[in-house]
Amino acid sequence: MGSETAGAAEPAEPAEPAEPAGAAGRRPRPREHAVWTRTPLGPGGPALDLLTARFDRHRYAPHCHEEFSVGICVGGHEVIDYRGGTLHLGPGSIVVLAPGEVHTGRPGAGEGYAYRAVYPATHLLSEGTVTPPYFRDPVVNDPELAAALRAAHTELSVGVDPLEAESRLPWLLTALARRHGTALPGRDRVPGADRIARAVRRSLADELLAPPSLAELAAPLGLSRYQLLRAFRTSTGLPPYAWLAQYRVTRARAHLEAGRSPAQAAALVGFADQAHLTRWFRRVLGVTPAAYRNSVQDSRR
Repeated sequence: MGSETAGAAEPAEPAEPAEPAGAAGRRPRPREHAVWTRTPLGPGGPALDLLTARFDRHRYAPHCHEEFSVGICVGGHEVIDYRGGTLHLGPGSIVVLAPGEVHTGRPGAGEGYAYRAVYPATHLLSEGTVTPPYFRDPVVNDPELAAALRAAHTELSVGVDPLEAESRLPWLLTALARRHGTALPGRDRVPGADRIARAVRRSLADELLAPPSLAELAAPLGLSRYQLLRAFRTSTGLPPYAWLAQYRVTRARAHLEAGRSPAQAAALVGFADQAHLTRWFRRVLGVTPAAYRNSVQDSRR
């Protein structure tokens, strides 16, 4: 199987910042925090819960979730009671807790911990497998996947295009299930990948301002969402959201060259706002939309 994280990971955010030392040289205890966010998976699609937390003293009571709990430890040391044993997590560890299974959570001795967690329904981990996933070992050591999940979590927590959320996170969760679960992987090869990619590109370009979800694109082609992603990546080397973003940048260039402002160009090509346009403009062209517009206007004088 090829690397499911290829092209999906953005650089991870810096590690948890160190707190300044106190007057006596002792480091004060960091403030605890926990922030829940929710992101839609695809335009009009179901929402997915995410948690960003830093705990120094807090201890979770025994509890369970209706969905999977997939966590990435990003700092400190976490201890979890699970399946009659004790799990120890350090920075870079991934922990996968199954739906309905009781667990706790607490800081390790002498230190707190920071983590990111996502709570996906079972089908989000089984789109690329023949049977539902089961994780015999709940602690996963996979630095590449941990970095990709952490980066995706960070960006999804602050808000991204729904199509990007639908493309990135289910793909990574499927990679988690296929690499580290016991379920049989599904078929990788999707016949007619180039034909499928052409159809998807055409649909996305035609609905630039309100693109369909991956599920809506996959259904008429008789594919699952994972199969559509696999075929599109095989043909183009990109996930659909990245192709669409680059297509939007190309269209935005024409609007900027015509004298429209970056905010106007963003709205005309379907970016959520000027900041979203700027983010992708710099990724693709290396400059901001304003700098590009100014350079084009200067060259015409």
